[in-house]
Amino acid sequence: MFQIRTMNKISPSGLSHFPSGEFTYGDDIASPDAILVRSASLHEIELPASLKAVARAGAGVNNIPVEKCSESGIVVFNTPGANANAVKELVIGAMLLTARNIPYAIDWAKTLTGSGDEVPKLVEKGKSKFAGPELAGKKLGVIGLGAIGVMVANTAHSLGMEVYGFDPYLSVDSAWGISRAIKRAPSLKALFECSDFITVHVPLSPETRGHLNAEAFASMKRGVRLFNFARGELVANADLKEALASGQVASYTHDFPNDELLGVPNVISIPHLGASTPESEDNCASMAAQELIGFLRMGTIRNSVNFPNAEMPFTAETRITVIHKNIPNMLSQISSNIASQGINIENMLNKSKKEYAYTILDISGDSIDKTVEGLKKIEGVIRVRVIR
Repeated sequence: MFQIRTMNKISPSGLSHFPSGEFTYGDDIASPDAILVRSASLHEIELPASLKAVARAGAGVNNIPVEKCSESGIVVFNTPGANANAVKELVIGAMLLTARNIPYAIDWAKTLTGSGDEVPKLVEKGKSKFAGPELAGKKLGVIGLGAIGVMVANTAHSLGMEVYGFDPYLSVDSAWGISRAIKRAPSLKALFECSDFITVHVPLSPETRGHLNAEAFASMKRGVRLFNFARGELVANADLKEALASGQVASYTHDFPNDELLGVPNVISIPHLGASTPESEDNCASMAAQELIGFLRMGTIRNSVNFPNAEMPFTAETRITVIHKNIPNMLSQISSNIASQGINIENMLNKSKKEYAYTILDISGDSIDKTVEGLKKIEGVIRVRVIR
């Protein structure tokens, strides 16, 4: 029986995918085959030797020690796109709220409490200072055209905006989903220069950390409105505050409150509500559960952040999976070892991702235990599994 350790409160809709009698789950499992987690940090815990996979019910994996998992042959999954609609709706809502200065207008209206019959007159007198532009006809720049970016771009276009997208790593799946009306920005600079609104939807990495900085702000159209529902660290806060103070940036709306920006004029800090919908939580948990089921049952990898996607029909009684370094001569060593035990390889798949690789072998024959021991001795092999 496969054992799944749950961390945080996982949606029952997701947990219902685990077949009873074959899988068991709970937050008190000491030697799990897999961990299903939302936001709890795994950086401080000792990863048990039994652990084969970690599934994050969400897109970001900052709470997971990915490199440590890779070195131990632990596959880390995430759930890209499962919360895309929830984030998209919040981004569009934030654009409407910010353009029309609605949060500030609501706060001002509250100050009229106790004015009695004078309230209507005061409203008419004071409302002009909250006037803001309509979205229709304005130019929106979308940085990052993954699942969320594509949905934001398409929806913004349907609202009458002229949308420009920039993503040098655009996937085939994302390309299929983009409206033909979305225009391709040839560079970030070109997107900055033409956009009235800019929304960012890229992952956090050493290359993207602080990427929206003084140089970027200086390239933007004066009075631009910025939206960040990806990761707070993408923006250099000190540079942002200077750009806001000068009027170069009219407003900044983000989903990642921090002490440096709380209370800063023209900054709207939303308390990380991007994926906080019951539908999103159900979708993320369901996708994560299905990823773990496929991996533990069949050795299938889908949506892993540290190992390649790999899927092959089960064509023999026994399947061996090998996680190993992506180095020369590895496949020949693996096949030679299996052949030396008189075992026939019925089918084989090998995929790589950067410095790591994953090999699936469907085999027939005896001496499986000796074969596994031989495979483990090959330099560069990290983990070997037998699936029957």
